[in-house]
Amino acid sequence: MHNPLLKQLIKSLTKHHAPFYAPGHKQGKGANVALKKVLGESVFKADLPELPELDNLFAPEGVLKEAQEFAAETFGAKKTWFLVNGSTCGIIASILATCREGDKIVLPRNVHQSVIYGLVLSGAIPIFINPEYDENFDICYGISPQQIEMVLQNHDDVKGVIIVSPTYHGICSNIQGIAKITHGYNIPLIVDEAHGAHFTFHPQLPSSALASGADVVIQSTHKVLGALTQASMLHLQGSLVDADSLSNALQLLQSSSPSYLLLASLESATTQMAKEGKRLLNQTIGLATRAREVIEDLDYLQVLKLEKVTSSFHDLDVTRLTVNVSGLGINGYLADEILHEKLAVTCELPSLKNLTFIISMGNDNTDIDLLIHGLTSLRKYENKNPQKQLFYGCYNFDSQFLMSPRQAYWAKKKRVSLKDSINHVSGETISVYPPGIPILMVGEKITMESLNYLKKMTINGAMITGATDNSLNTITVID
Repeated sequence: MHNPLLKQLIKSLTKHHAPFYAPGHKQGKGANVALKKVLGESVFKADLPELPELDNLFAPEGVLKEAQEFAAETFGAKKTWFLVNGSTCGIIASILATCREGDKIVLPRNVHQSVIYGLVLSGAIPIFINPEYDENFDICYGISPQQIEMVLQNHDDVKGVIIVSPTYHGICSNIQGIAKITHGYNIPLIVDEAHGAHFTFHPQLPSSALASGADVVIQSTHKVLGALTQASMLHLQGSLVDADSLSNALQLLQSSSPSYLLLASLESATTQMAKEGKRLLNQTIGLATRAREVIEDLDYLQVLKLEKVTSSFHDLDVTRLTVNVSGLGINGYLADEILHEKLAVTCELPSLKNLTFIISMGNDNTDIDLLIHGLTSLRKYENKNPQKQLFYGCYNFDSQFLMSPRQAYWAKKKRVSLKDSINHVSGETISVYPPGIPILMVGEKITMESLNYLKKMTINGAMITGATDNSLNTITVID
């Protein structure tokens, strides 16, 4: 791979010419001086539109086509699309390409909020499966093949199945087993593999979704590889999902003015992993193993690990470190604040009980030293007299949809107090972010359990998104 897109981008940004096209900063000449001082001149010079020589994302025939074809070969897909609107647009496009209004789709309760937006746009009807819940860590595992089999036996009109693997905590489902079942029913398997773009490149990591037989796979290349934030990929294999339908859906969801900074970063990330992915991941796994071994010896912390392979906890990404801090009598949000503000360590995902850290090829031994020192130093902040806290799973509620997400989205709504909202239909999708998994979904029956969980999360310091009233004194319901 010779980085055709990047090379053409370099030629275009160094060519002397009078630019009478967007963007308005004209390769940085019109940009704010303070911003240029922070970002540098090169970023603005490379911020070009779809010039003829740079190809077109929605009808690629030149350098973009070549870059995407090499990505498909590298990741093991029949066809790959570069995404400049994150994995969100890839997930929604996958739903639009497989489901029409009224079609049923099977999915776990701990899906990302983008899936719900896909249901709103497509009009598909969700059939939710509750994943197995770990009360000790207050996290959910994956979905088992047996759960998928049971649902498909009871529903003969399902058009697609979506699973999340790995989860935010690195827990992987038995994708091969699930794919075998869905294909037996001639139903495509869509995998939200946002956190698993690195799996392809090292044998000590879980098997990738494509290698395990998934039909459509969405990866956040920016989360664990070297692409810029918002840069992702959508991969297709097999014949159960139509490639043209995916292309058409992506044109609905992506900007007609895609950033070539993002596109070039996807090409470069692909080249980097094709050339030296195993070596880089050898280093990453070594760093993660070192951190894990030290932290496991701290008696006041627990580290999530794969004790034994089960039907819903099939594998674990060893580069994803989840540490349970509840033994210190503090919650994960407070622990995150202490680490970030006082100990120079910032985690990816704080939650009620845990801190989750992404260890990638961008980390080094200095980072691991700080991580170990930070988690060791948390002992000084132990709360020896904690108030009793009730922890329970936020995704383990029995979802009852009284109308489809699409119907609820367009329905007339009103604002009511929290106590008056119980048993009403939710008019909004409310998530804890990160990880962006809805506690309440539009169209879903509001329960006391979900409201209690939302209130508990806000009291403990979580960020709530999607609510019209961020204070949660009121909530929007279907009128």
